[in-house]
Amino acid sequence: MTGFSFACHSPKKTAVESLNINSFQFSVRKKIICANGAVVSAHPLASKVGVEILRRGGNAIDAAIATQLALAVVYPNAGNIGGGGFMVASLSNHKLLALDYRETAPLHADRDMYLDEKGNVEAGKSINGHFASGVPGTIAGLFASAKYGKLSFDKLIQPAIDLAEKGFALTGREAASFNSIQNDLKQYNTVMPVFVNETGWKAGDTLVQLDLANSLKRIRDAGEKGFYEGETAKLILDEMKRGGGIITPQDLRSYKAKFREPHVFDYKGYKIVGMPMPSSGGILVHQMMKMIEDKNIGAMGFQTSASVQLMAEVERRAFADRAEYMGDADFYKVPEKMLVRDEYLKQRMKDYVAGIAGDSKRIQPGDLPKKESEETTHLNVIDKDGNAVAVTTTLNNSYGNKTVVAGAGFFLNDEMDDFSAKPGVPNLYGAVGGEANAIEPGKRMLSSMTPTVVLRNDKPYLVVGTPGGTTIPTSVFQTLVNILEFNMSTEDAVYKPKFHHQWLPDTLDIEKGFANDVLDSLKKMGYKTIQREGIGRTEAIRVLSDGKFEAVGDIRGDDDAEGY
Repeated sequence: MTGFSFACHSPKKTAVESLNINSFQFSVRKKIICANGAVVSAHPLASKVGVEILRRGGNAIDAAIATQLALAVVYPNAGNIGGGGFMVASLSNHKLLALDYRETAPLHADRDMYLDEKGNVEAGKSINGHFASGVPGTIAGLFASAKYGKLSFDKLIQPAIDLAEKGFALTGREAASFNSIQNDLKQYNTVMPVFVNETGWKAGDTLVQLDLANSLKRIRDAGEKGFYEGETAKLILDEMKRGGGIITPQDLRSYKAKFREPHVFDYKGYKIVGMPMPSSGGILVHQMMKMIEDKNIGAMGFQTSASVQLMAEVERRAFADRAEYMGDADFYKVPEKMLVRDEYLKQRMKDYVAGIAGDSKRIQPGDLPKKESEETTHLNVIDKDGNAVAVTTTLNNSYGNKTVVAGAGFFLNDEMDDFSAKPGVPNLYGAVGGEANAIEPGKRMLSSMTPTVVLRNDKPYLVVGTPGGTTIPTSVFQTLVNILEFNMSTEDAVYKPKFHHQWLPDTLDIEKGFANDVLDSLKKMGYKTIQREGIGRTEAIRVLSDGKFEAVGDIRGDDDAEGY
C-alpha cells in the first residue's frame, strides 16, 4: 500500500456502526493491491462503504450502489440523488451492461427556453437556479442495476443514511469547497440549507444532513416511489414552484432508466467496453484509439512533442464530430456506425501533418453520407468473482444548479446546460452543438461521461473513468494509451499531467508539470497552449498478472482506493 493520508478528528461516536466505519477519523489511501475486491472513488468514506459491502457478501454491483449512495452524502458537489449517470459493467458470466440513467429534459422544456427576445442565449440561465434542472435519474438507475446485485437494497442504503443522520468530518478540500459557494447558496435557495455556515467551514467540522437522511429513508422504505412519488416528490415540486422550475409530477413519475447496448470495440487484442449515446464518451474513445492505432505511438514515447501532437489532433477531430453528429439516439439518428468505420477514420487523418498544428477553422466535422447503412464523479469496483463496474455520475457543474431541495436535503442538477441552447453557442465547458443535441421534452442531453472497462481474453483488465466535463473522454483516452501503448505503471498513467483539445475553442489545455522543451516544441508547431490546474481525477483498477487487483485513486483530489 502506498499513498499519503490525513485524518479528521472528532470526539463523536463512529457513524456507520453496522459496517465498523469511523466517519470522524479516517485517512486517504491512494493505492492498494489486494486479492478479493477493490473500490476506488472520490471520497475515502464512500470507498470504505463499498469495500465493506464486498466483505459482507455483496458483489461489485452492490458495492457500486452503496458507494454511489454514500457519495451522495459525503461528496455533495458531485455525488447525488438529484442528478444522473451511466454504468458500464462486465459480469462474471461475460454479460456486458450499459445502463443509462442520464437526466431528461422536463416535458415543458422547449428548444428556445434559454434564449432572450432577440434570440441570444441568456448568460447563466441554464446553469444556476431551478430552471436549469433536468429530471433526476440516479435513484431509478440504482434500482435498475440492483437486479444484478446480491444484497437487499435496504442494506446498501443504510450506510448512507447513517452518514447523513449521524454526520461525518469534513476534509480540508471539502471545507474550502463549501466556503467557495456560500454566496451562491444564499442567492439560489429559497430556504437556507445546512451547507450555509456564516462563520466558515474548516477541516474536521461535522456535517449532519437530517433532511437528506429522511429522503434516503423514504427510498429505503418505498423503493423508487420513495423518490419519484410521495413526500420527496412533493418537496421537489414545491421547490420548483418557489423557484420558477418546470419539473412536474408527470416528469418524476415517468422517468425510466434504460439498459442500452454497450459500445464495444477491439484495440490490438483488447476489448474496450464503453457507453453508447447519449454519452459521447464511448464513440469518442473509439475514434481516438483507432485514429492512432496504425501510427506506432508507442515508439514515440510518453509526452514527447510527437505523441502529444498526434493525440491532440485526434482529440480535435473527434470533438468536431461530437459537435455535429452526437445527441440522444432516441430522438436523433446518430450515425454511430459510420463515425467509427476504419475507412472514415483514416479519411479524418488524411490532413494530419506531423510537426504542424491543425486549425479548427479548417478541420471541420467529417463528411458523412446523409443516411445510416467538470463536475462529475467516478467510481470503479471489482470483486473476486470477476464482476467489474465503472460508474460516472454527475450534477454537471459543481453542486449542480446550487439549489438544495428544501426539506429533502439534496442538490439539484444543472444538466440542461449540456443541451445545445443555440447552435454554435458554447456551454459551460466550451462545447458547441447543433440539431443533434437541441432541447426537446423527454430528451437526454449529450454527455461526456466515459465509464470504461477493458477486457483481455474476455476478462476484466482495466476499469477506468474520471470527472471533468469535456475533458473526460480525453483523460480516459490518455490513461488507456499510457498503459496499453507506453507500458506505464497504473500510478504514472493516472498521476502524470494530462492535456486536452476539444476542437473549439482551438486551444490545447495543458496541466502543470509538462516538460518545458515539449511545451516549446508544441508552441513552435502552432498550438495555442493554455496552462491550467488539474484535469480530471482519474480512478483506475488494474488486474495484475497474478490475478490481484491494483486500485489507484488520483492525487488531484481526496480520491481513495480501498480493498481487501
